[in-house]
Amino acid sequence: MSRPVLLVTGGSRGIGAAICVMAAQRGYDVAVNYQANAGAAAEVVAGCEAAGAKAVALQGDMADDADIARVFAEAQSALGPLTHVVNNAGITGPASKLAEADPQTIRTCIDVNVTGAILVAREATRALLANVAAEGRAIVNISSIAAGLGSPDEFVWYAASKGAIDSLTLGMAKELAPAGIRVNAVAPGMTETDIHALSSGEPGRVARIAPSIPLKRAAQADEIAEVVLFALSDAASYVVGSILRVGGGR
Repeated sequence: MSRPVLLVTGGSRGIGAAICVMAAQRGYDVAVNYQANAGAAAEVVAGCEAAGAKAVALQGDMADDADIARVFAEAQSALGPLTHVVNNAGITGPASKLAEADPQTIRTCIDVNVTGAILVAREATRALLANVAAEGRAIVNISSIAAGLGSPDEFVWYAASKGAIDSLTLGMAKELAPAGIRVNAVAPGMTETDIHALSSGEPGRVARIAPSIPLKRAAQADEIAEVVLFALSDAASYVVGSILRVGGGR
């Protein structure tokens, strides 16, 4: 029996990296997309291979339509027809009140998190529809609980971008379910990753917000990955168009 083939955009660090390695441990072959950090992607590939999977690192900017098409083509050339996709690549930009935000910060976030994510979803749809013989095909979009919280004083534009992902998920789910392709979203809450330092410019954000979370702590990336792997798996065979919140009660 052939192994399922998973592409994860933004798979070189944080939640994406955790998804890649956990998927390899659960029997998937994995294509790890990264934007710039080849070293981090190579480490994720090594972790996947240590789990017995075939894995490949694929550079590509998920805000660029040509790169998106190329990454999908290269993933299938290296590993075979895709059966699963995690639409994960995303950024916040520096934290600020909306009135003080740089317009380019907003544009770049929307380019990656909305336009790019929709184009990734388009390629994922094409690839999975073409793989008509495969069973259990599924797409998971990575949203955020920010879509329902609004992220005031920090990332209003980011929250808006993730609201778009929720709408994208609902439309895709209804459109693709008749073809046997399940689409869902996972909406993480505060998670211990380097995005807070590298993208938002606030390395102390987790410590500042953790006391306001009912569980009194941030999530670990593996805790988010577990829910993503559930949504990809046959255990979620009747879960369609759901936004699975993983926010510690927040």
